[in-house]
Amino acid sequence: MQLKNEVGVVILRIILGVIFFIHGLVKFQGGIENIAGWFDSIGIPGFMAYVVASIEVIGGIALIIGLGTRIVSSLFVFLMIGAIIKVKLAAGFLGNGEIAGYELELAYLAMALFLAINGSKQFSVGQFLVKKTDNI
Repeated sequence: MQLKNEVGVVILRIILGVIFFIHGLVKFQGGIENIAGWFDSIGIPGFMAYVVASIEVIGGIALIIGLGTRIVSSLFVFLMIGAIIKVKLAAGFLGNGEIAGYELELAYLAMALFLAINGSKQFSVGQFLVKKTDNI
């Protein structure tokens, strides 16, 4: 991969990590019990609010430092599919005047899917933890 492409992937990984980290942190700071209640009200078990917020915080940090990029990004893909289907789909692509549409979640899904497929080893903690093997 060319250096400019590698740098682009690193930027994408870090930005997506920051976005998810902040989303998860806000869930905890704003009262995770409220989020759990909202989850219950839309038919998702309340405990899943803790699971989702934890994935966002821990996964966001992992993406920022470049640890488990493919696994974390795959989890984010599933979170965005769930958010689109369960919360945003009824409002349409651009929203319905009451809530925003699913365009932003779709963009996050695409970013996460790209990272899940391609990974990101450059400028990451993961590059130091993976044992390199030479092909002869």
